[in-house]
Amino acid sequence: MAKLKITQIRSAIGRNNNQKQTLLSLGIRKIGQSVIKDENPIVFGMIDTVGHLVKVEKIIESSSLKENYGK
Repeated sequence: MAKLKITQIRSAIGRNNNQKQTLLSLGIRKIGQSVIKDENPIVFGMIDTVGHLVKVEKIIESSSLKENYGK
């Protein structure tokens, strides 16, 4: 399953309360702060609400080091 890295790039000052609360629900409190969330419809809805305030990157998980090296 892919994950999303969500980074706040613009301030929430002057935005409506719904957008501020959405950022807090995502776990983002400051400009430049990033969180990693699973890709699911709930998170996509949150991103739709604050898409103009955040940058979203898709992260594709690779197998763990233990699986690669057999330890």
